[in-house]
Amino acid sequence: MKITTVGGYEEVGRNMTAVEVGGDTFIIDMGIRLDRVMIHEDTDISKMGQKELIEKGIVPDISKVKGNVKAIVLGHGHLDHIGAVAKLAKNYKSAPIIGTSYTLELIKHEMRYSKIPNQLVTLEQGETTDITSKISIEFVRVTHSIPQSTMCVAHTPEGVLVYANDFKLDDTPIIGKKPDYDRLKKLGSDGVKALIIESVSVESEGRTPSEEIAQKLVEDTLLKSDPDRGVLITTFSSQIARISSITEIASRMGITPLLLGRSMEKYTSIAESLNILDLPGGTQVYGDQKSIKKILERVVREGKEKYLPIVTGHQGEADALLSRITAGKLPYKIERDDQVIFSSGVIPNPINVANRYALETKLHILGARLFKDAHVSGHASKEDHRDVLKMLHPENIIPCHGNLTMLASYAELAEDLGYSIDKDVYLRRNGQEIVL
Repeated sequence: MKITTVGGYEEVGRNMTAVEVGGDTFIIDMGIRLDRVMIHEDTDISKMGQKELIEKGIVPDISKVKGNVKAIVLGHGHLDHIGAVAKLAKNYKSAPIIGTSYTLELIKHEMRYSKIPNQLVTLEQGETTDITSKISIEFVRVTHSIPQSTMCVAHTPEGVLVYANDFKLDDTPIIGKKPDYDRLKKLGSDGVKALIIESVSVESEGRTPSEEIAQKLVEDTLLKSDPDRGVLITTFSSQIARISSITEIASRMGITPLLLGRSMEKYTSIAESLNILDLPGGTQVYGDQKSIKKILERVVREGKEKYLPIVTGHQGEADALLSRITAGKLPYKIERDDQVIFSSGVIPNPINVANRYALETKLHILGARLFKDAHVSGHASKEDHRDVLKMLHPENIIPCHGNLTMLASYAELAEDLGYSIDKDVYLRRNGQEIVL
């Protein structure tokens, strides 16, 4: 089993791994590095060519991928895992793209500008499909901050490989079911040759709280908001469970929820079409700029306190709605004692930290009241990772999806459980190989 660490092994994002067994190769994930394009979830790289995208470090460098590529497997629908498919999949025309129904609908959306010849194959949580006569792919149900997230399990003649990137262990999710612990334990008892696993939050002590906790935090913040002032809330457009909670709470309070932004429209409309999301009656969704401007004019005219705009821009992205509202570029104006709720964390890289700091400073200057961290992470913390290692008992561990500090922190955790670096824990940079 030869594993090529194509992307996501020295940064948060740009995830892509190639696995070769007996001359046949399958690729897991084809993501973009979001901080290189500056905009989260509204990213548009349609006008950029493959060579330019690789040179700028936005998409993975596929020059290291060898062998006869039999499939492209996508674990979930975040752009740092699927954002490069429309640009790179055409290099492997005969390889089907395998994902859950929600993930593939997102792929179809990205293909509006870049048509690809690859067949799309739906594989839902708990299902298995053959990609060759000797290799099959199984999707094991886990929880994360987007619907239908999975651990990808490859059954091969050289053993079982588990790809756990990204996940959390949420026993009370707002949407979907809790992780399939029984299946993970069965895989562990049968034997796991290699585990490729995310390291984004491995340095966080304890376990990651349930999305149910985030729902309570949002509810508490909204219920205590000043009913005579305007309230804005910003969160991840792909966090469908959070959006479900926010709209339901607003509706219960007698406030009209407004989902505003291209990515809000994209993720929620797909979730609705697949019966994953059931928005409360009266919820309004606007994606294009003209419609957003028009509805915000109505909000100002009728009274800001009657509406709850749920907007993009939680990372301080310059072109996102919250930044444009703060800059006075839209009819809705932030006034003294208006309330801005961040139902999100800051994605850990310097650009995001700087953008978010600048946005918060501008909001403070305007006199806004800020409520931060009405949020829980979608990534496993240290003790979640320890639990997964005890369930799977992998022979070999390859940390991924993190900078070198994060990967090293995962290696330290593995060492606590008896593993050793370069014996059965492998720290690699992008474009390197591991042969097991």
